[in-house]
Amino acid sequence: VAAVLLYGSNFVPVKRVETGDGMFFQWVTCAAIWVISMIGDLVLQSPKFCPFAMLGGVLWATGNIAVVPFIKAIGLGLGILISGSSTLMLGWASSRFGWFGIAAQNVSRPILNYCGAGLCLLSGLIFFFVKADVKLLHSSETIPLLTDRVSLLSVFCILSTSGSLLAAVVGFLYAFSIIPVLYIKSHSVHHDSMFYEASVYELDYVHAHCCGIFIASTVYFAIYCAAMNTKPKLYSRAVLPGLLSGLMWTLGTYCWFLANNYLTSIITFPIVTAGCGLVAALWGCLVN
Repeated sequence: VAAVLLYGSNFVPVKRVETGDGMFFQWVTCAAIWVISMIGDLVLQSPKFCPFAMLGGVLWATGNIAVVPFIKAIGLGLGILISGSSTLMLGWASSRFGWFGIAAQNVSRPILNYCGAGLCLLSGLIFFFVKADVKLLHSSETIPLLTDRVSLLSVFCILSTSGSLLAAVVGFLYAFSIIPVLYIKSHSVHHDSMFYEASVYELDYVHAHCCGIFIASTVYFAIYCAAMNTKPKLYSRAVLPGLLSGLMWTLGTYCWFLANNYLTSIITFPIVTAGCGLVAALWGCLVN
């Protein structure tokens, strides 16, 4: 429940604060994620660092650079619902059928499980036909610290359809981001695996996951700065919301990974992704 509330709320600041093309906002968010994960790592008494888990963080950061554009294009609620649906479907299928080298998981009532997945797929397709009516913020308080004529936001958000497709791609990348951790756990019992006797406690991999996020986001931001001729769009008002967003996401991730130790990912994936979509939709109605 905590993961659902935190994940569903962590992008609410994007609705109220001008973030431009989102590159600066995503870097601030990822920096906050990394700092909070270091604190969590100290609390867990610094478990063994697994570099392979960083791959998931890289995939997550790759998807995260497109979050602000699709929220600006189609709105918070609709965007999170679409990305959550694609995350749910890929995450559920990979856990249920053992895709990408992870162990397949069984459920006590497979028919109900398949029906739920089918309804999710249907709802995700329906979301693509929902018309978004989103207005961008324009005020004297949204002037960037550094400006340039090029706007990545205008490229990403020409049409709401593009925003929907972007949200779906982000959802797939989010689903892929958890697979490295599941892969490590699945191969920890195989004698011929390099991950033999690796920890099956998912919280031990959060810091490595977040390190991958911060490194990838920093690389992307550096490339962005170079592409903008060292004149990126920096919004001072986006710093505090970015830090808050990173805090909520990291706490939500700790809650989700902890839940995976008591439930299986085939159960937590639908609960977390569908639940956070509902929370985001409610926020989308309340926050204009």
